[in-house]
Amino acid sequence: MHKKWIALMLALLLVVSLCAVSALAEEAGSDDPTETAGETLDGEAASESPEDGEIEGAEESETSSPAGPDPAPATDPETGDLIDTGYVPDAVGSVTFENVERRMRESNLQVLSLQESVDMLESIDYADLQEDLRKQLNQIAKGQWYMVLMGQSGTLAYEQMDQAYEAVREQFDAIKDGDMQEDNTSSMRQLKNLQDQIIMAGETTYVALAAMELQEASLQRQLAAMNRTVEEMELRHQLGQISSLQLSQTKAGQASLASGLATLQMNIRTYKNQLEMLLGADMTGAIQMGAVPTVTEKQIASMDVEADLQAAKEQSYELLAASNTLSDERESFEDNYGGGDSLTSRQAKHTWQAAQYTYNNTVQDYERRFQALYDQVNDYRQIWEASKVSLETQKLSYASSELQYQQGTISHNTLLDAADDLSDAEEAVQSAAIDLFSAYNTYCWAVQHGILN
Repeated sequence: MHKKWIALMLALLLVVSLCAVSALAEEAGSDDPTETAGETLDGEAASESPEDGEIEGAEESETSSPAGPDPAPATDPETGDLIDTGYVPDAVGSVTFENVERRMRESNLQVLSLQESVDMLESIDYADLQEDLRKQLNQIAKGQWYMVLMGQSGTLAYEQMDQAYEAVREQFDAIKDGDMQEDNTSSMRQLKNLQDQIIMAGETTYVALAAMELQEASLQRQLAAMNRTVEEMELRHQLGQISSLQLSQTKAGQASLASGLATLQMNIRTYKNQLEMLLGADMTGAIQMGAVPTVTEKQIASMDVEADLQAAKEQSYELLAASNTLSDERESFEDNYGGGDSLTSRQAKHTWQAAQYTYNNTVQDYERRFQALYDQVNDYRQIWEASKVSLETQKLSYASSELQYQQGTISHNTLLDAADDLSDAEEAVQSAAIDLFSAYNTYCWAVQHGILN
């Protein structure tokens, strides 16, 4: 009897150690196990001899690399041709648009954290993992066999070993069938998609800041013009040409412009802090940015909506996730549809049909949004061209004002107003160019990474 209890204690210790090993195996990347009674790999009951339950060596399963393009190579801003100039680091306290992606991939904490998860999944050797799981299953089967010999089948310890066996068996089968490899490949695709979205957010912030700094220059010019107007109105008030109310209203407009400028400057500091955080730089709110790249005619001409849409759909994780959902629904339909007119069959049929409609709607909506991106690029291009025409007209107008000022027919303030109008026209061209680049860059992200956000 004493020897029997010693054997039982050893079996219980084996259960604890095997459960710990099973938990470690689960961390290697598999779905949560279902808690059902265990069987040997040969489909026999666990109470059979361990020799009957031995598992043959598993063949190595291969996984394909996750889909997704490499980062786009640098292009010449004038011609759009590929160039290989090497990496030119930014000066301290500054950043150029061309270096945003690289700096984020090297220093952004969120991107680095996601990359560690990708590297962890890529490092899994499925052949070794499957062999480890095979050994665990055989050990559990032996432990259960010893418990059966001691008359301990049906006890709590035996049930726990059953649950451990099922958990390890589920992982083993997942590798054998390629399900784990497929799931991990999809997970890596999702993680890389998240990285791309974060980097895209960094580039979007950069472009937004460029537009805000342009707006700041415009408000500063408007405030300077308003200061001239207030100075003139104060003089006219002293001469009795205007009332105190008129002077007060003009000063109110001056205060409103100054307040708006202060708010914009605060927002610029906030956005710069955000950009610095995304870049992994010190958050000072004072980072200096280079010019936004110019979209060339060659780049515009290279856009092919049909070919680019096909490339975008192949890279889109959004469509991949929708396709995976549809596959899951198909499996559920096949499991539940038995034909005939039973309630279960009717429900399964309607659920499957709804899933197909949902998937087709997702694809159609994706195509619609991509077409909208393409149209937006062309629309911003025509706005940019129109603004350049307006600028040329404004240049002629300013030249005329200069001549009138030299002839003494207009005041200096009137000439300064004409100069402000010319600056407004120049900024309109710059603003349109920024809008065009923003739309084109978003289009490129869609084509190269499948992201339409």
